Amino acid sequence: MAARAIPAPLAQLPNALTIFRFLLIPVFIALVVGSDGEGSYSAAAVFALAGATDQVDGWLARRWRVESQFGKFADPLADRLMIDVAVVLLCLDGRLPWIALAIILVRDGALVFGYPLVRGRGYEFEVNFTGKLATWILYASLVGVTASDEGTTWPLVLFWAGLALALVAAALYLGKALRETRA
Repeated sequence: MAARAIPAPLAQLPNALTIFRFLLIPVFIALVVGSDGEGSYSAAAVFALAGATDQVDGWLARRWRVESQFGKFADPLADRLMIDVAVVLLCLDGRLPWIALAIILVRDGALVFGYPLVRGRGYEFEVNFTGKLATWILYASLVGVTASDEGTTWPLVLFWAGLALALVAAALYLGKALRETRA
């Protein structure tokens, strides 16, 4: 790996953006809870900002060659938590069906709790393109659901497409883990 060409403090920016995304979670919660079941442009904007930081932190880390073990673990965790919190709150508001919550929580629980089981056996988790695409679509759809009132259809269609891709990505991760830990 080539030496980085940026100052050391700037090299921490990708991880700082990931931490910032964790800090946006309680802000998002407060805005959604304060919206009393209505669409909230401010909550949607915070959620969109979280999605944008997800894109920027990984891109900067790869471009500047400052990827870290912390970032490889915390970045997908921040995404999972932000998306899971949004799905829980939107289910409670009646804007997403409960089955969506069950699918998201089972999938994310399997990823979060399954990774430590295979990491010690030689599996290195790397986000694949399908997983990234699923996350982008889920962020976009949840921005739409958050901003709109109950019954708006287009963000739900986008949400189900993103969730289907997320399940495909989970199956790909599982297959890769099984192949790499059996070798």
